[in-house]
Amino acid sequence: MSVPSKPLGLSVEELFAPFAPADDVPEYTFVVGDAVPPPYHDLLVHNHHMTVTVEAYHGDLVDVRIIARKLERDSYTRKILLALQGTGRVVQFGIARVHLDFCSEPVREAITAAKTPLGRILIQHNVHRLVEPTAYLRVEACPAVAKWFGLSEPRPTYGRLAVIYCDGREAIEVLEIVAPEGDS
Repeated sequence: MSVPSKPLGLSVEELFAPFAPADDVPEYTFVVGDAVPPPYHDLLVHNHHMTVTVEAYHGDLVDVRIIARKLERDSYTRKILLALQGTGRVVQFGIARVHLDFCSEPVREAITAAKTPLGRILIQHNVHRLVEPTAYLRVEACPAVAKWFGLSEPRPTYGRLAVIYCDGREAIEVLEIVAPEGDS
C-alpha cells in the first residue's frame, strides 16, 4: 500500500475549516497502515467504529465531550473528545462531518443532540454502515491537543481519516486521533 498524496474524502485541513481560525490543527505525516506501530495499529487499522474499538481496548464505555460544533444546512460538523466513563481520561480526539440529509430523522436528532458518540448512535439505530479508512497519520500533538489528552508536553501519536457509508451512501467523514500511550 502506498501513502496517499490526497486521500479520499476530506483532508485534515478541510475537516478543521468550519472552526477556523483553529489553533489545534496538529502537524502530521501520512503513513501506510502497516507502518502504524502497536498498540495504535490495533486501535486504527480496521473497518470498525472507533467508539467500539476504544471501549474494547480500554475496558470502559466512553462519553462524548463536544468542543465545538457547526450546523450549515444539511452539514453538521463537530469537534469532540471521547472520555472514559470510569476515569474521565480522554482517549480520542476527533472531528466528524455528517451529511444529515443521508440520515433518518431519529438519527439526525440523536447526532445533533450531541450527547452520544456517533458510532453508538449508528449502532443503536441499526444503520447499515461501512467504515472505510482512507489514510493513516503520524500526528505531532500541538499544545491544545496535548492539553486535551492530559499531557505535560506534546508527543507523537497516530490517527486516521475515514469515510463512513450509511445505507450505501458516503454520509460521514472523520478524523480520529487516539491518545498517546504511556503516562498522561
